[in-house]
Amino acid sequence: MYKRRDIPEGHQILPMTEDDLEDVLRIENLSFPQPWTKKLFEQEFKNPVSHALVEKVNFEGRRKLGAYAVFWIVEAEGHILNIAVDPELRSMGLARRLLAFMLDFMEDGGVREVYLEVRRSNLAARKLYRSLGFEEVFTRQNYYGDEDAVVMRLTLSAGILPDI
Repeated sequence: MYKRRDIPEGHQILPMTEDDLEDVLRIENLSFPQPWTKKLFEQEFKNPVSHALVEKVNFEGRRKLGAYAVFWIVEAEGHILNIAVDPELRSMGLARRLLAFMLDFMEDGGVREVYLEVRRSNLAARKLYRSLGFEEVFTRQNYYGDEDAVVMRLTLSAGILPDI
């Protein structure tokens, strides 16, 4: 169903299911000051333009959900809504791999522009997005209630995605 992209042995990128929600919610609550609720994730399962992926890894002798992402595809536009990595597994390339996989999937689906919002203070995420070709286009004042969001955009065209 989803295109494979140089995924290391022991890693899998799969569609998110309701069985994943306990682990997703644990990571969500550890990652964000205003986390999504279980109900919000369940609504995304019913939304026809929504896609949700998980990255599962072998870690310390067991299978673990390491990262997840939720994104929309509406005609030729993609929007990344939510992405997070388990704090134990950060700085291991999971977010980069999952983003590259998503961007491949979007490009295969005819998406030409991808947008996302990121907290102004999240310098690590902004750096990651820039390394994948996203540009910062404007700021949404008080988007998160307590902080501004930087809106970033990536224009897709065949063959421009950097290797993971």
